[in-house]
Amino acid sequence: MAQEVFPGRFTAGPEGDVTVFLIGMRANRWWKIGTVVRVAAAMPRMLRYLATTPEAGLLGYHQWLGRTTVLVSYWRSPEHLMRFAANRDAPHLGPWREFMKTVAGTGNVGVWHETYSVPASGVETVYSGMPLFGLAKATTHVPVEHGLNTAKQRWAHASGAGSARAS
Repeated sequence: MAQEVFPGRFTAGPEGDVTVFLIGMRANRWWKIGTVVRVAAAMPRMLRYLATTPEAGLLGYHQWLGRTTVLVSYWRSPEHLMRFAANRDAPHLGPWREFMKTVAGTGNVGVWHETYSVPASGVETVYSGMPLFGLAKATTHVPVEHGLNTAKQRWAHASGAGSARAS
């Protein structure tokens, strides 16, 4: 599927702080393909749920597949992320418990995650000749205007205005 490429330079315009959550898995033993597929199958269910449940707090994500998968996601807050992870009615807690009971410790499949709480004053982004991507896709895609041409200017603007938004 072709994505619209936006000529020119853009930045992201988050309304405030953002939580960046990186998660993935690694197929350590390909010959255990049934286990690898079973673990991997949990993520699409979670993403469908999050796409139809905006109050859960997911703003957007990008995913890359390979022996080690990577999903970069943007959340309203760490509280939203933790609430989703612990929600008995959401499609995370059950698969996680099943993984811990049947797969964890076997070495067949590894899982990992990292969470970063990023203050709005700590955001600097630029996208040049790109389709909607990253934080700009998850929040607001803003043309780079005068005074936001360099990373230094965008950092200063974010620090002074509380976001990386163009004036």
